[in-house]
Amino acid sequence: MSFLKDEKGQGAAEYILLFGGVIVISIMALLIYREYWMNKSDLNMAQDLNKVRTEANKNG
Repeated sequence: MSFLKDEKGQGAAEYILLFGGVIVISIMALLIYREYWMNKSDLNMAQDLNKVRTEANKNG
């Protein structure tokens, strides 16, 4: 039963889980924003901000 008290590999397993979580979040972000990255669309930050503000004023 001494193997139940052995915690030598616990730190490595936690790092692997943490690294895996970062990879999953990165892949999700890539999938969500691929329209901007892959299509090389013409981004206009001012136009996007105005659109968000207009929508927020309509709803709020």
